[in-house]
Formats: sequence, structure tokens, C-alpha cells
Amino acid sequence: MTVNPPKSVADRVFDTMQQEILSLELPPNTRISEAEVASRLGVSRQPVREAFRRLANLGFLSIRPQSGTTVTLISEDAVLKSRFIRIALETQTCRAACHAANADGLATLEQLIVQQRQAISDGDRHRFHILDDLFHQRICALANVEFAWEIISDHKAHMDRVRMLSLDATSQKRALAEHIAILAAISFGDADLAAQAMTAHLTRIEVLIAQLKQQSHEWFTDRST
Repeated sequence: MTVNPPKSVADRVFDTMQQEILSLELPPNTRISEAEVASRLGVSRQPVREAFRRLANLGFLSIRPQSGTTVTLISEDAVLKSRFIRIALETQTCRAACHAANADGLATLEQLIVQQRQAISDGDRHRFHILDDLFHQRICALANVEFAWEIISDHKAHMDRVRMLSLDATSQKRALAEHIAILAAISFGDADLAAQAMTAHLTRIEVLIAQLKQQSHEWFTDRST
């Protein structure tokens, strides 16, 4: 069994800050400093500096020596690039899952559907988001292409900012219905239908962007970060 090495302090700082950005605890245009983050997390400034650099490379922070560090606006361009990558990978993953599906794998996906429904009932938005990711991850596992989820995870974060901003009860119920449709197609072994259902699910991000720009337009930019 492979044992993952323990995370470094910089890794933990990175994970914490990325989650705060994705969950909008640190909304766009928020000014932050190495000293403040280091104090809040109880670490030295060096791992914070490294985490800042990694987040800037991913397009989540803007570091300007003269004006400080701020959380970037949500880049519509970056979100749509993420969507393209996810559709390309996950439609093929669904096709592969249709051919590789087994009873245990399908039962796992069905249980995730049950848990998602419960999260909606409980009003637990954070839990639903986690279960949403697990659903997609387990499709990759069912298809025997776990490596695909690693690639998806590296590129989906910009979409996650939009998802978290839009994840109200109505949006969760719509996502759940789409997950049910995807699972049904995989269960039937219909590769074309599964790919179509996944494409429809991931394409909805465009509608969400349009809606959210009307509500929180100051948080978005059309330019790539």
C-alpha cells in the first residue's frame, strides 16, 4: 500500500488558503498580507510566501510589490478553459465507465446520490460540494482511470469559485438531478447518453456565470488572470 508523505507547512497553508478562496471566505479583491496570514495560521512567513506564490501561479492571487496582495477577480476566461478540459476528460471517462461498470462501483455512486440528497435536506452546502466532487471522482475510479481525476483536480478550481457562489438549494437540486441522469446512463451502459448527460451537466456553468455576473458583476473579469 502506498503511503502519502506528510504535507509540508507550505502545503497546509496552501490548502487552507485555496479553500478559503474557493469557498469565498476570501472573496475577490480582498487584500491579504503574509504577516496577517502567518499570524492567523500560527506559522512563519516563509511557508506563507511559498503558498502565496503557488496561488498566484494558479491565478488566485495578484501579488504587486507596490500595492500588496489581493485575491483575484473570477476570470470568466479561466472558468471556460477549465470547463473545456473537464468536458473533454469526463465525457470520455463516462464512456469508459459504461464499459467497465460493476455492481460495487454502481452501488458506491448510488450511495453518493443518497448522501447528496441528504446534504440538500440538511442545508449543508459545504458537504454537498464535497459529495459532488466525490461523485465525479468515483466515476473515474469506476472507469479505471483514476489518473484523470488528478488532472481534473488541477484544473477545476476556477470552476469551483463559480460553483460555490451559485450553490443554493435550487442549484444543488439541479446538480443532483443531473448526477442521477449520468448514473442512469452509466447503469444502462449507454455511452453516448452518459457523455451527453455529463456534457449538459458541465456546460451549465455558462448559465451560472451569466446569472452571477448580474448579481455580483464586480467580482468577475473577462480577462484571463
